[in-house]
Amino acid sequence: MDLDAVRTFVAAVAAGRFQDAATDLSITQQAVSKRIAALEKTLGTRLFTRTARGARLTAEGEAFLPHARELLSAEARALASVRTGPLRVDVIGRRLCPATLLREFHEAHPEVALEVVTLVDTAVAALRNGSIDASFRAVVELPPDLDARWVFDEPIQLLCGPRHPLAGTASVAPDELAGFRLWMPGVVPGTEWGAYYGAFAAAFGLSIDVDGPNFGTEVVLETIAKSAEVATLVPTGARVLWPAEYDLRRVRIEGPVPVYPHSLVWRRDNAHPALETLIGYLRPGRAIADAWRPEWADQPSQTVPRTG
Repeated sequence: MDLDAVRTFVAAVAAGRFQDAATDLSITQQAVSKRIAALEKTLGTRLFTRTARGARLTAEGEAFLPHARELLSAEARALASVRTGPLRVDVIGRRLCPATLLREFHEAHPEVALEVVTLVDTAVAALRNGSIDASFRAVVELPPDLDARWVFDEPIQLLCGPRHPLAGTASVAPDELAGFRLWMPGVVPGTEWGAYYGAFAAAFGLSIDVDGPNFGTEVVLETIAKSAEVATLVPTGARVLWPAEYDLRRVRIEGPVPVYPHSLVWRRDNAHPALETLIGYLRPGRAIADAWRPEWADQPSQTVPRTG
């Protein structure tokens, strides 16, 4: 089985659209389509139902997904057993702030061979089996074989269209968002960001809608641009772009400021020569005053407590 095709399938599931998966994998959309088609031919079944707005998993695709992830994990373990190659770092998403931090590290240390990966919910397991060297996570408690350093707090903002009642507002308090529909179909239950936004909603009585198929960021932006009711939440450092005619508005949330606490996580016995360079480069930033974090990420510190 072609593991590049399997990797493309998993990326397409995470992205919701072949176009977004192509961006994440740094290949063309045509290449994504060809790889998926080849995989479907190998398996003898359709994995996606194509629509004008994206791709949805078939029942067979749903059944194959956990096995696809295990195939990629097995590949990573095999490579880890013999590799002495580049520093491999997970950034969760290539459009998010940790990816920008890692790009800045690469610009500051071009001598370090670097490989950027996006493992989503399998990153901690990949750290523990040695197939990656580090990952950006929002964590407090870790298994005893892992260490972490808090890096920075990233404020969360409201993003809405020009017809939304809060469009002309410079800032809003978290509890003032109660009663508004916040649509975030890319927030997957069971992930750390799912836990974060779930805790944020519970703390301030908010309604965050994560239901419905995830057709990608473009569809969310198009929807909120046209709506007088629907808005979404975005990290301030996320590279989210939209056509000028959408006229979307970023509104600060403060009093308190919800922040996503980023830490760099690595295995304690990892001896990759470039890991210490990365850890040293990512010096802890300044904690934001009047910040809100979930209870499991209450106070930033240079060393994150371990359990066990």
